[in-house]
Amino acid sequence: MDKASRALVEGVPPGVPFSFRALADHREQKAQDQQYLTPWEEEALVKFILQMSNFGYPIRIKFIPALAHRLTLQRPRSARPRKPPHLNWTRAFRKRHPILEARIVGALDWNRHEKNIYPKSEH
Repeated sequence: MDKASRALVEGVPPGVPFSFRALADHREQKAQDQQYLTPWEEEALVKFILQMSNFGYPIRIKFIPALAHRLTLQRPRSARPRKPPHLNWTRAFRKRHPILEARIVGALDWNRHEKNIYPKSEH
């Protein structure tokens, strides 16, 4: 049995018509139900991140899960997730929204660090 036929046979739950289109719709709905944020919440998060970066306050990648969790607090208590999303969610979020760009910031040269910090700590 070829791969497509096997996927069609194994992946069709009861009540879903036996066709590739129905299977694709079912998988899409299942994937959407498993998303951490709803589509409008995700769109609001992207707009917020872009707006903050336009004002000169870029959002660090490590803070994006906390922002997403904060967005979910607007939901009813029964529909809220208990934890913020995992790091893998952040990677997938960035892949879904290529407009968000990540910048790699290099470490400060140690010689410059010593020249800037030493007089301040000595004072």
